[in-house]
Amino acid sequence: MSEPATPSHPITYDDFAKVDLRIGRVIEVLPFPKARNPSWKVRIDLGDLGEKWSSAQITNYTADELVGSLVVCVCNFAPRNIAGFMSEVLILGAPDARGKILVLSPRAHQGGAEAIAPGAKVY
Repeated sequence: MSEPATPSHPITYDDFAKVDLRIGRVIEVLPFPKARNPSWKVRIDLGDLGEKWSSAQITNYTADELVGSLVVCVCNFAPRNIAGFMSEVLILGAPDARGKILVLSPRAHQGGAEAIAPGAKVY
């Protein structure tokens, strides 16, 4: 039996609180052929924060599957130039058993995911 994994660099709650996590609604998905790895250009409605763009390696989803969906985003990273495109937020995801990135999104429960407004903070 192997030893359980340990987290890399423990942080405090104050460190975590510095990360501005928000719910966004995908409103547009465009091809991104200049990206080194297969990616989409994704426009996200973040409520009071406005609309922001992200370069996202989530091409296992079609554009139609993504548009209208809710995603969890890191909103306070500095914008990053990726192949001439300014990525303003990071869409969070996790790899499945095949290595495909699955987008993190709110779970529908009591009122459904649609009850969560774009821009809602994640705690």
